[in-house]
Amino acid sequence: MSIWSDEEIAHRIAQDVDESWLVNVGIGMPQIAVEPLNQRGIMLHSENGIIGLGPSPAPGREDPEVIDAGKGFATVVDGGSFIDSATSFMLIRGGRLGLALMGAYEVSVNGDLANWRLSGRKIAGIGGAADLAFGAARVWIVTSLFSNDGKSKLVHSCSHPLTAPGVVKRIYTEHGIFEPAGDSFRVVSLPEGMSAEELFEKGVPISIEALSPR
Repeated sequence: MSIWSDEEIAHRIAQDVDESWLVNVGIGMPQIAVEPLNQRGIMLHSENGIIGLGPSPAPGREDPEVIDAGKGFATVVDGGSFIDSATSFMLIRGGRLGLALMGAYEVSVNGDLANWRLSGRKIAGIGGAADLAFGAARVWIVTSLFSNDGKSKLVHSCSHPLTAPGVVKRIYTEHGIFEPAGDSFRVVSLPEGMSAEELFEKGVPISIEALSPR
């Protein structure tokens, strides 16, 4: 089974982003898209107060006063700026983000997103995840297709606590790109050599149209 590398996923995301969008890059796997988005001149937002987020600094060039939302060392591109938390969340809640790239534990066929807490786990709170999911004009998910126990993260109905209902428009994974279609997932693109049948047999609820006639 052929799959895409993180670099290939990142470049596919960058190709699909409109140059006019302000894009929030979430914690974790979405950060693979930072450099190719920077290369296209897309302005990136980090909710802790950066407009113009750049790639991770080279070893030895870290600035402890420049970090991203995940508390990792960051850089700022030429023309970037720092803003306070209130202004940052005003942009989010005011619908100023063209796109939020987020991770996920599960996404349902109707676009429900679960990404802030696994069932049975206790964490401090949802943070800015709900603000981003509701406030951004578009929510795209960047994640591995399968969880550590081999189960599909694309599901008919989410079993984990929801971050937001019906917000996800597209999902980028190493096994392909998918879109919620109401009762299943539409296949947008698959790696060369990958078949929808293979994924369907592994529990991914793909639309019948994507499957070969039997």
